[in-house]
Amino acid sequence: MRTFGVEEELLLVDAGTRRPLAAGESAVARAAHLTERVAPEHSLTVELQQEQLEVVGPPCSTLAEQLAAIRAGRRLADAAAQAVGGRAVALASPVSDAQPHLVPKDRLQRIRQHGGLMVADQLTCGFHVHVAVGDRTEGVAVLDRIRVWLPVLLALSANSPFWYGAESGFASYRYQAWSRWPTAGPSEIYGSAEYYDRQAQAVLRSGAPLDDGMLYYDARLSARFPTVEVRVADVCLEPQHAAVVAALVRALVEAAARQWDAGVTPVQASQTQLKAWSWWASRFGVEGDLVSPRTGAPAPAASVVAELLDLVQPVLAEHGEDEEVRLVVAEIVTGGSGARRQREAFETRGDLGDVVDAAVHASMPAPAAAGTTAGPAADVDEPARRAG
Repeated sequence: MRTFGVEEELLLVDAGTRRPLAAGESAVARAAHLTERVAPEHSLTVELQQEQLEVVGPPCSTLAEQLAAIRAGRRLADAAAQAVGGRAVALASPVSDAQPHLVPKDRLQRIRQHGGLMVADQLTCGFHVHVAVGDRTEGVAVLDRIRVWLPVLLALSANSPFWYGAESGFASYRYQAWSRWPTAGPSEIYGSAEYYDRQAQAVLRSGAPLDDGMLYYDARLSARFPTVEVRVADVCLEPQHAAVVAALVRALVEAAARQWDAGVTPVQASQTQLKAWSWWASRFGVEGDLVSPRTGAPAPAASVVAELLDLVQPVLAEHGEDEEVRLVVAEIVTGGSGARRQREAFETRGDLGDVVDAAVHASMPAPAAAGTTAGPAADVDEPARRAG
């Protein structure tokens, strides 16, 4: 069973005004004495802007472990945020108007000088899933075969309809803002780890990315761990939705590895096609059509999501996760992702503060009961820990 771990970027907001709060470094400093008590297997870090926090969870083996890990990580982030007068909330874009403040680290300062205004207003929160692979050869084979399904994952996670006080018209405007980076978005079919490395070096030689950490593909090989890192999703509003998206990613990686073992060739869709498919998923989420990887044409979102579920069903069944994943995915498709929840909260009174309040309620779990473990089961062996 492949281990999988997640990194969640969360928006830091003022507990009173509900506007973005520039206190990331202070919150992380306050977290030092909270981690052992609230989420001992997690770490809390700053991100690009002071109005963000990133919580890094441990490798997990099951959906239940992953859900517990996400809840524990969010509790840690929110406790640290409350210590500086804020709240940590699973919003993938800034709801109200604000001016972000760059975290004062040398590398980030260089990125700001390099990227100009694009970096100055970059305040987006993504959801990154690491899934263990045997080696780089298997990892690239997986990347080649999952790429056509990543727009579907984006649609299921879509949670960013507002952008600095404006209705964007998109289910995931985060994806549009993030796509301004020169290396962001879909990747080509690589065919081998050697070609993956040659392409990465060619892009780095261009000078557009300053270093390999800025190779912001929708999915990539991790530079630090023996994993495939899928980065296409918005941070999800609800912990259960996040855990199920992570479980889908893990199952998709396993299904792709089995296709590779069986000699199944990747779907031959170009980068240009995938950009169009991803734009469509970003625009409408699960509220309209999605492009079917099997036909290359639009179809009702429920039908395309069903195609993904059919592909990964054998893996989910082996893990005992099929029923729960299908129930939660059906809830997202019929009831809407976080994007719809945000819009519904706004429609009641036309108050963006209501959107943040609703998001805090939906995204932050209640405190763990006394005597319970905040994090996931602690029976993951040490080699597996390296997979997250």
